[in-house]
Amino acid sequence: MPRLDSFFLPPECWEPPFRLPGDEAKHLSKVLRLGPGAQVRCFDGQGREGLFEVEAVKGGVTLRLLTERKAPAPASRCWLALGWNKSTRRGWLLEKAVELGAAGILFWEAARSQGGMPAQPKETWQAQLVAGAKQCGNPRLPKIEMIPGGAAGLAARAAGFTKRWLLWESPVLRRGLAREDLAVQGDSIFVLGPEGGLTQGEADLFAGAGFEAVTLGPRPLRWETAALMCLGLAWWAVSENGDAETVGGDNPAAWR
Repeated sequence: MPRLDSFFLPPECWEPPFRLPGDEAKHLSKVLRLGPGAQVRCFDGQGREGLFEVEAVKGGVTLRLLTERKAPAPASRCWLALGWNKSTRRGWLLEKAVELGAAGILFWEAARSQGGMPAQPKETWQAQLVAGAKQCGNPRLPKIEMIPGGAAGLAARAAGFTKRWLLWESPVLRRGLAREDLAVQGDSIFVLGPEGGLTQGEADLFAGAGFEAVTLGPRPLRWETAALMCLGLAWWAVSENGDAETVGGDNPAAWR
């Protein structure tokens, strides 16, 4: 069947009467000009997706649920901890993080971070995550958190992760990542510094907190390149093991 138009229906809206919120409703009715009887796919960002029929568009978009499914939670989940910087490629990276199944992104303010880190995630970031999810059919959106307290604050926040990796450009470091490192059950986190890199003090703090220092290769990578490579390696590792999450996407026959 042709690809269905997808819309983000937040968890708090996932109950009768089903109403699309704000911008999603405008996109359905004003941009796509869909009317009563049209079938669409909705997802809640937490693994649930459903096939809906548009009931009405005047006075707000209301939907009727036809079928739904809840994708099982993946056994292996990958998080990124990104040193804050003023990168203009942040939005692009957020979209790619959805495509590659990131569970979450933690922004933290490093010693060499550029610009002040906001206290809360920006609303535009959520829109970029949703755009990425619509493109690839992923029913889950990564969580975004702003972590105060520098390296110490991040180390405390990540204390409960199953595996904690520190991307570090030490000239004497030769430890690379293997597939078995990444195909572990539970939550893994990759810590990356900002464009200027980590200080020795930050690297020592993470090492003392149980993070294992690894390298991605013989040369320094840009912030977004290293982040994307971490997600790609994790995606490859779980896919090779057959653990990658399978979603219904645009195929209603796959939904329960």
